[in-house]
Amino acid sequence: MRPFKYTKANDAGTAVQTVTANANSQFLAGGTNLIDLMKEDVARPVELVDITRLNLTQIKTIANGAGSGNLSIGALAKNSDTANHPLVRQNYPLLTQAILAGASGQIRNMATNSGNLNQRTRCPYFYDTAMPCNKREPGTGCGALEGINRNHAIFGWSKDCVATHPSDMVIALVALDAIVHVQKADGTQRRIPIVNYHRLPGNNPERDNTLTHGELISAIELPKNNFADKSYYLKVRDRSSYAFALVSVAAALETNGNRIKQVRLAMGGVSHKPWRALEAEKFLTGKAATEANFKAAAEAEMRNARPLEHNKFKVELGKRTIVHALQTAINNQA
Repeated sequence: MRPFKYTKANDAGTAVQTVTANANSQFLAGGTNLIDLMKEDVARPVELVDITRLNLTQIKTIANGAGSGNLSIGALAKNSDTANHPLVRQNYPLLTQAILAGASGQIRNMATNSGNLNQRTRCPYFYDTAMPCNKREPGTGCGALEGINRNHAIFGWSKDCVATHPSDMVIALVALDAIVHVQKADGTQRRIPIVNYHRLPGNNPERDNTLTHGELISAIELPKNNFADKSYYLKVRDRSSYAFALVSVAAALETNGNRIKQVRLAMGGVSHKPWRALEAEKFLTGKAATEANFKAAAEAEMRNARPLEHNKFKVELGKRTIVHALQTAINNQA
């Protein structure tokens, strides 16, 4: 690990200003991803600004004003505390399921919500500094494009990057229409719909999200919804724990009798960003909640997949995962 300056921030304004002033600095929260990257010489910050003292851990209902009745989740709340919070478990069980499907108990006890949003890909070419990787070193090429790409993207990839986003939590947040609250260097705030937070690789795969350097996540807002009784997170992976998704699906439905009033579907393990399954949602809205319609929706969504040499299996796996997640959600058998 390379030497770095360590600074403790006592307030959000100081933290933002310190990081903004140094292009090679980063915020440090749980450190479960960043420290690993530094040990592997993938991340090379010259300054870490410790934000763990900031008062950004509250999980509470927004009492009045804009978003009244929505749930606010602190950026620095631990993943485990978020998953097990009564308001989350009761009103947003999909988020609880997704968080508990990720990593391990020890990591969830350290990892923060903002860190989960901003974690980097687990592509082995990204982690191996001897291999070409445009995400790690722009302009060097993508080793996975013609290499071993079994775990890589089938949607939205470019010739510069075929990596996938590793988070489970974020897949649920996309299905729940979350909003990311961000503090800027000038002290003002902005709200980013979660679907616009992460980026497809395009020509700049080194940029994972739409934050500018120095911006600090303060909270994640979850709008009120009627999905609690019919939602499910399904993660398919090579082993039962401590493994990233080959394909995952967050499914949430609101029904009127057997008719689907509204539906949200998001997929993990298939794209550089959490993939909102808009084609499947469009097909299902207003239709009966039947297995036949679930299968047709899955076919509609996966029709536009562009698999690589070693991950063609993800197309059929994606179809089956969508159907299984919807069936489980509608039958409330989680």
